[in-house]
Amino acid sequence: MHREAGASRREMTNRGPRPTPVAMTNRATSPFAWWEARRLRYNVGLVVAGILAFVCYVLVCFTLLPRVLDPSEIEVTLPTTLFQGVAYLIIMGIANVCYFLGPLSERVVRPRDVERYRRICYLLGFWFSVMLPFSIPVLLTILVNL
Repeated sequence: MHREAGASRREMTNRGPRPTPVAMTNRATSPFAWWEARRLRYNVGLVVAGILAFVCYVLVCFTLLPRVLDPSEIEVTLPTTLFQGVAYLIIMGIANVCYFLGPLSERVVRPRDVERYRRICYLLGFWFSVMLPFSIPVLLTILVNL
């Protein structure tokens, strides 16, 4: 990259104003940009869901599991909590890789109403991802009550 006479390095790298992180809803917005603008909200939802699902898991462990297990066998300790937290972070990483299915699906499906398609896919993916961590306490509850 050659510098123009009198142009500083900073001027050469700044190519106009940067886009602002506002809700990008226009059809001209690239699929990747649209989905990336919502990734933080998605990850906050995953973190909140993980914490609440863990609280539900602990409640099930100490209220329902003693019906079928000896209470001395039920333990939620700091090491097991840390292990589950690290495992959840890994699962969040996998969920973020799967998040790329949004813009990829848009290129494969080529919907007529792009905005509607994006909203529906995002909401379905978001709520599926947020509800998934609750499957463990729900399954434990069902198994205890069989």
